Amino acid sequence: MQRDCVPACSDSTANSSAPSARIYLRAILKRNPPVFPGFERRRFDADDGITINGVVGGSGPPLLLSHGHPQTHVMWHKIAPRLAKRFTVVMTDLRGYGDSSRPAGAADHGNYAKRAMAADQVAVMRSLGFERFKVCGHDRGARVSHRLAVDHPDRVEKLVLLDISPTLAMYEQTTTLLATLYFHWFFLIQPHPLPETMIGADADFYYKSVMGGRWAGLGVFAPEALAEYSRCWNRPETIHAMCEDYRAAASIDLEHDRADRDAGKKIRCPLLVLWGANGVIEKCFRPLDDWARVAADVQSHSAPSGHYIPEEIPELLAGELEAHFGSA
Repeated sequence: MQRDCVPACSDSTANSSAPSARIYLRAILKRNPPVFPGFERRRFDADDGITINGVVGGSGPPLLLSHGHPQTHVMWHKIAPRLAKRFTVVMTDLRGYGDSSRPAGAADHGNYAKRAMAADQVAVMRSLGFERFKVCGHDRGARVSHRLAVDHPDRVEKLVLLDISPTLAMYEQTTTLLATLYFHWFFLIQPHPLPETMIGADADFYYKSVMGGRWAGLGVFAPEALAEYSRCWNRPETIHAMCEDYRAAASIDLEHDRADRDAGKKIRCPLLVLWGANGVIEKCFRPLDDWARVAADVQSHSAPSGHYIPEEIPELLAGELEAHFGSA
């Protein structure tokens, strides 16, 4: 297990106001791979030779943060300092993303199933000595977190999911509007090497077009964060891995979700779901109804944002997490 530590951030950088967050982010990205001030960079061994990249910092009850597509753990830079005052914060790069392992996809896409990706996160937390912990996931990280809570109910104390409805519900309720707004869901699942080749021709253009085409545009992202995302998504193996994530979602993940539905398996821990009032989930789904079908104890409401909640409304989100997770 590799460790790389830098000094704790000052009070000024721990404040997640815009100028302080930018200063903090610049400090993160001075190192390659990036390291959050006040956090240790670590490499965690999971099953099947997978290595998960992450950072750990703060003190208090353990809290796992899982990022979305096509980003890395750096997406949490605006709220990590505040959360680290109350929690031991663990931020990882999902399998296939950032500086974690990026294996070639299996024939059945099973090595990118959310079940496999959730098991990676259990291995990370166990290696840190955390048998039970709180979890917040955004986008793809939220889908991994959903599976984590179902497969490992003894591990997850409380859960927050950001800007998703359940994968099965979204596929079963697909409309022309969804297919238009979330075209990448149906593009990325095409057989290898079609999407990989097309994206690889100009990865920056593709991913910035997808991200910038959302409600908030590209302006919500710090230039330093976009540069870090670009560093990672310009690797051919990362492009392939991200396609495999979506291929798994449209195949083996649905098998697992249907088996859960048939068996009556639900999320048992307290769940809070937040989605952007200006995003696709608001336009195309009824998230409270969708999550009530798969969770025993759920609260949900929209937030004044688009899809990228942690980078659009960090202070509001941090407050929601503190309220839901508490301090014990």
